[in-house]
Amino acid sequence: MPLAHIRPRSEALQPRLRRPLRLHSRLFAGTVAVLLGVLSTGAGAASAADVAVPGKPTPAQPQPAAAPAFGPNVRIFDPSMPVAEIQAEVDAIAATQVDDEMGTNRYSLLFKPGIYGSAEEPLIVQVGYSTEVAGLGASPTDVTINGHVDVYNRCLTADNCIALNNFWRSLSNLTINVTGLDGCRGSANFWAASQASPMRRVNVTGGNLSLMDYCTGGPQFASGGFISDSKTGPVINGSQQQYFVRDSSIGDWSNGVWNQVFSGVEGAPAQSFPNPPYTNLASTPVSREKPYLTFDDAGQYGVFVPAVRKDSAGTTWENGPTAGRSIPLSDFYVASPADSVKTINSQLARGKNLLLTPGVYDIDQSIEVKRANTVVLGLGMATLTAVNGAVPLTVADVPGVDIAAVTVDAGEVNSPALMRIGKAKNPEAGGSSNSLNRSDPANPTTLHDVFFRIGGPHVGKASLSLEVNSDNVLLDHIWAWRADHGNGVGWTTNTGDNGVIINGDHVTATGLFVEHYQQYNVIWNGEHGKTVFFQNELPYDAPNQAAWQHDGVLGWAGYKIADSVKNHELWGGGSYVYNNVDPTIHATRGFEVPVTPGVKLHGLLTVNLGAGTLDHVINDTGAPVSTDAVGVPSYVASFG
Repeated sequence: MPLAHIRPRSEALQPRLRRPLRLHSRLFAGTVAVLLGVLSTGAGAASAADVAVPGKPTPAQPQPAAAPAFGPNVRIFDPSMPVAEIQAEVDAIAATQVDDEMGTNRYSLLFKPGIYGSAEEPLIVQVGYSTEVAGLGASPTDVTINGHVDVYNRCLTADNCIALNNFWRSLSNLTINVTGLDGCRGSANFWAASQASPMRRVNVTGGNLSLMDYCTGGPQFASGGFISDSKTGPVINGSQQQYFVRDSSIGDWSNGVWNQVFSGVEGAPAQSFPNPPYTNLASTPVSREKPYLTFDDAGQYGVFVPAVRKDSAGTTWENGPTAGRSIPLSDFYVASPADSVKTINSQLARGKNLLLTPGVYDIDQSIEVKRANTVVLGLGMATLTAVNGAVPLTVADVPGVDIAAVTVDAGEVNSPALMRIGKAKNPEAGGSSNSLNRSDPANPTTLHDVFFRIGGPHVGKASLSLEVNSDNVLLDHIWAWRADHGNGVGWTTNTGDNGVIINGDHVTATGLFVEHYQQYNVIWNGEHGKTVFFQNELPYDAPNQAAWQHDGVLGWAGYKIADSVKNHELWGGGSYVYNNVDPTIHATRGFEVPVTPGVKLHGLLTVNLGAGTLDHVINDTGAPVSTDAVGVPSYVASFG
């Protein structure tokens, strides 16, 4: 992700320069202005076999079910454990993961209901790559950590400590009572993370929440992020270049660098785009929170699936229990990376839901979800890797499917897509995506925290990452990434035409991040689509203009609405340019849309990150961004 330079301004922090980081040659170019005024199952860990709540009389209680086979990389902690034992375990995992950006380790740190740590002996959890930290209560208030759950800057060299590449981790369903640590580290709970690092159902008390790390090497940069269904006090956004907060409650919000979007957020800054660049929707058109693993008083595990909400605002849990349904773990097939796709599909066909334990799964044919209301839930950033050009995951045209917390990687042989929702449209038939569409607007199929990678860990190729053919689908936090750094990266190496193509009608995206694809990053063919927050970087590595143009148009837009579409609306969208291989390259526009009364876009911007030129924001509207003013956005407040 790009590296930024910022300068403090009285009304907001603004970037001066943002340039990509390359792990093989990362140097901190330039200086950073000071931001004024902001501050494997171990012996100590409870294993999955430890399911009884200590201290509770067992004769009067239902007997707990047999221990679920969550695998060696799930750690389940109990409040009766000594804090020192838990601390040793989480420290050991952090030590392995804090620099393991492209590795294959995956961890899930789960906390049973209760209180962990104290003011005298706080629990300090540092969260590295491919690590999930989650409470197992019905409500975020059922698990309290007195201490911190932090993400700090990553130091690539001694003088280059940044958060721009702090991807692939998550925090959910617990309370952090901020206490412990000294000096600067004691001033906030730090979540200095960028893309693919969601914070969901988190209750932060006792101190600030900072989305940047101003303690490691001074104020540095982050490029995220996503928060939902959470309650916090003051939030120090600081150097976060873009951010999306949905259906939450916050005490305060400092700064807006380029693009900050709030939807259904109590306490959010008022609508003021572009100065400061805050986009504020009073409510979210449609929302559904991510399913989550629970452990109850009877010693039973289950998965809770929150209900759909329309025109939602605020959290689901502050004023009473979250609405939804609970599914016993016995209704899930608990899969491990050793399972074949044939075994997984057989279990799905028998009516089971699917729980993917941490690890990397080699997928040589599609995992097929065919039954309405099926839940597929990943633990610890579970990853599906395409083998021999497979499409790793497909979902039939049925309502109510939940796909949550799954990463999908391309493999060395090109896949036509990495995930398909619904059957592909027959171009000769016309009309809707297909005649058997059984979608339900009151019960949308939903993707939560689903991430795609083409390159990065290894060579990967996929023509398309996500194809949505069904109607009434909700995309709740997607990051589709054609890698700009890591392993197997190059214009002809990690090839990918498009990130997301939407063919279905009435599809809503809440938090859509799509980056670096070689043609249109997003194509929206369906009617009545809605996007709340869009973030895009055009590909860095086009070798020359001839390789990156089409139909007399220079480059490809980041967000394309098909010429045939009559109704579409977007709030808060940014597209950035950095053509570092050939800085003379131009892209004609960041957004390309039909001019028709039903197509409306609000809060748009483009930014130059240090190379190349983006001539217009949307169609032929909006001033160019170039190296004449690196890091200074060109804004279009409203179009259509």
